[in-house]
Amino acid sequence: MQEIERVVDFLQREELTLTTAESCTCGLMASLMGDIPGCGQVLDSGFVVYSPKAKNRLLKVDFETIERFGLTSEEVAREIAIGALNASIATLAVSNTGVADDDQEDEGGTQCYAYALMRGERQVVVSETVQFDGDRVAIRKQAARHGLTQLPVKYAELLKKLEGLEGD
Repeated sequence: MQEIERVVDFLQREELTLTTAESCTCGLMASLMGDIPGCGQVLDSGFVVYSPKAKNRLLKVDFETIERFGLTSEEVAREIAIGALNASIATLAVSNTGVADDDQEDEGGTQCYAYALMRGERQVVVSETVQFDGDRVAIRKQAARHGLTQLPVKYAELLKKLEGLEGD
């Protein structure tokens, strides 16, 4: 069984629905999910929000967050993930923002992710930054696979975080 099939099986087992919110990967995560039979049971939606204006307009990412932390930041990835949850009926979101080529602010291959979970009225989010090597196409492919294959691990982290909140 290939790794993305395992992700679909995981989502089915846990009775989760996923939304993807992608900037640098431009829909590759949703596309990878679409390659797997049965993905329609677990994939609710996919947002491609490449420009700052699209991030703000579609997912309510605050321009101040973008200006303060930069487009390639965990803070922006977190707002993208929460925005995707709020704009969908999904219970789990994965977001990606990053650079595939070197720019003035960030090294090429820098990718920021956030994973957000909705349980009842509660939302929790975790994030990470990962560095990939290669050309633009290779970086984007690696980034998309990573975002999806980390879902089981990040889901466990989200549940722990949620349990911590419920203990308060």
